[in-house]
Formats: sequence, C-alpha cells, structure tokens
Amino acid sequence: MARPSFPVLAAALALAVITTSCAAARPIVVVGPAAPRPNGPAPPVPAVRVSVLAAAAFPVVAALPAATAPPTDATVATTAPSVPEATTAAPPAPATSSSETSTTVPTTVPTTVPVTAAAATVTTTVPITAAATAVTPSPAPALVSDVAPWPVDIGPLKRGSSGEDVRALQQRLVDVGFWIDDIDGDYGLVTSQAVMAFQKFYGPFYVLDPSGNADVATIQVLRSITTRPHGRSGDGDLIEVDKTRQVLFVVRGGATSWIFNTSTGSGKTYTEVNQKDGGEITGTAYTPEGRYKVYREYSNGWEKGQLGELYRPKYFKGGVAVHGLSSVPNYPASHGCVRVSLAAMDWIWANDLMPRDTVVWVHADDQ
Repeated sequence: MARPSFPVLAAALALAVITTSCAAARPIVVVGPAAPRPNGPAPPVPAVRVSVLAAAAFPVVAALPAATAPPTDATVATTAPSVPEATTAAPPAPATSSSETSTTVPTTVPTTVPVTAAAATVTTTVPITAAATAVTPSPAPALVSDVAPWPVDIGPLKRGSSGEDVRALQQRLVDVGFWIDDIDGDYGLVTSQAVMAFQKFYGPFYVLDPSGNADVATIQVLRSITTRPHGRSGDGDLIEVDKTRQVLFVVRGGATSWIFNTSTGSGKTYTEVNQKDGGEITGTAYTPEGRYKVYREYSNGWEKGQLGELYRPKYFKGGVAVHGLSSVPNYPASHGCVRVSLAAMDWIWANDLMPRDTVVWVHADDQ
C-alpha cells in the first residue's frame, strides 16, 4: 500500500487547522496598559474583542486608556494620546460573538495609530467625559497682589511722546491695573488718562501732580511700588467710585480688576439752561454717596439730558450716571455724574462690565 507523501500530509494538516479556526473563531483581546500578568490577575481594563480572521482584514476599534502594552501572542500593541483629567476607568466591554468585528463605545474622539504586530491601522477611541469639555472659570485675583519693582530707566514723558519708552510706560501701567486700550507706543489721551488716574491714586502718599504727564516723580513711584493698587470693596462684582481720589474701580470677585480716571460732581451751585425744554435748572453739582444699582442705560451714542449730552450713560440714581465725555479733568467738574473717557465707556460696554442691576458704590474718605 502506497504511503502518502509529505506534501499531502502537510496540506491535510493545514486544512484541519483552518477549519478549526473558522469554527472556533476565537477572539483577540485588545487591551490597555494593565494587560494580564503571568503571576496574577491585573485590574480590569477596557477591552474590545474581535475575531482572528477579522483582525487581519479590518481596523480594530478599542476603548482604552492612553498607554502602550507590549505585544504578546494574543495582544495587538496600540498607543493613544492621553486626555489629562478627562478619562476615568471604564468597565470592561461586553464580550462579542465570533461574527462581530468591533464593539461600539460611547461618544469618542478617534485617533489613528500604527499596529505593531500587523500592517493594518488601529483606530483607538477615548471616551469624552464632562471634565474634558467643562470650562473651568479663572480664579478671582487676590484683593491685594504683589507686583515686582520696575527696573526700567526712562526719562520724563508727556502727551505727544512716542516710541519704546512710551510702550514700556503703557505696559507698566497695565501691569499694575490702570486701564489702557492698546500698548502702541503713542502717548495719547487714553495713556494720559491712565497716568492721571495713577497720580490721583498715589498722590496722597507721594504728592504727585495729577497732570497726566509722566514726570520724574511719577516714573519713580511706578518703578518702586510692589503692591497692586485696589479699591475698598472686598466682595462681589461692582463699580466703585472713590470721590476723594477721583478714580473708578472695576471690581470682580471682590478684587480690583481695573482703575480709571474719573471726574464727579464739583460741589458748586449752578444755573443752567434745560436742554430739553429751554427753561432754567438750578441745583448743586453733587454726586450722591451710597450703594445703588444700574436701572437704565443708553447704548446708542449720545443721549440728550437736561444739562447736556451724555455718551452711552449707565444711570444708577435719578439722572446721575456713569457716562463718557471728551473732558475728564484731574478735579471734580461734573454736574453730579461720574465721567470717564469715551474710549473707557466703549470698553465698559464692549465687555459688559455694567449691565443692569450692577451695584455702583460711591464713597468718600469719611465713609
């Protein structure tokens, strides 16, 4: 009887192996970094099971933490970028039948990485959690924060100056909290207003002339201060008006965010023509002190009042408002309103810093 040749035996053996594999279709388990160890069980990790034959022909989709597992006979190593503080351990994926090629996972962010054990591409997916998409609000600044001394040696500057020295001056003013809309190197009205506000704030301590020009004394104080200036409010979001210093503070979370130059009521008695009906109005130019709330506003440019036009006013008591005006001098000059520059009022509107019901606290030294 003729004995079968070796090639025939080999072919028969191969056919038996293929038949057994197709019948069993044992799955491959794609796992994360905590793969099973020979000496003991590992913590459960997300896994997706795919059939042996499907793994050779199709991409593998797996939900796993970001890490690389060393390849073994039953493991395809994958690498996925991490999502800091956004991924928590998920329970193992349920087993699939031998006919399934992948398991669907919740909303995911796909990333493509190479497969180390084959030429196919493995697409890994990382679940999105609330921590990944939530916006964490910035913490409110401290009420009093330290600032470094300013080791910059510049000469006196005034309105009309320009160049790098002006740019350095503008940056320092912004760094310590005095509002300027643009660090542009041009000493214009806004920079002059910021310098004037600085001089008003520190004037009682250093006897500064509130001229709006950065003289030698002003620059020296700018160089030496180590504490960010602030108002008296230590709670909430509000607008604080200091009548004594003639400055306005924007307060957020109890901390002063910005300081503006302002001009409040002159305290003088006046008789003016009523701009609405042509009659006369007599009164005292007084800015009322206390805590009020913005109850009315006008956004569309200039609004005609009884005593003149007010730019984009925010009214907080009767006809008294925070509003813009082209003239904001270094002394109390208004009929009772709180003046700021036109640019400052536009910025307050643009950043919604005084919506209706915003608290406006007006005070003097004796309060």
